[in-house]
Amino acid sequence: MAARQKWNRRRQRRSNLTKLVVRTLRKSQFARFLVVGMMNTLFGYSVFTVFVLLHVHYAIAALLSTICSIIFNFKTTGTLVFGSKNNKLVLKFVSVYAVTFLLNVLLLKLLTSLRIDLLLASALILLPIALVSYTLNKVLVFRS
Repeated sequence: MAARQKWNRRRQRRSNLTKLVVRTLRKSQFARFLVVGMMNTLFGYSVFTVFVLLHVHYAIAALLSTICSIIFNFKTTGTLVFGSKNNKLVLKFVSVYAVTFLLNVLLLKLLTSLRIDLLLASALILLPIALVSYTLNKVLVFRS
């Protein structure tokens, strides 16, 4: 009997955590942006992996997976984060993508010139780049 009560308490805690996560995702556009970003990263890596496993040259695999990822990212970010299905915004979205890419490279160059390890530098700028990307998408691309 005690084992069953313990199991029920664990299940209730998991249920409460699930409710909290769902509530947070419904209320916080930025939280949705981060979750969709993780989903997009997994998608892009998966596409790249498939191309590599099909013996496509890594440079072509990177190019094709980047193109697929941008399209996937545009659709998921537009619909799941900002509630937009307007395909006419794709050029603005790609422009924001380009700006955040350049900012990422510049910050990596700056931090590595300060003798900060490349992987650590990348980890340090991850959240600031996400905030810039979110803000630019909200203000310039998917403004309501």
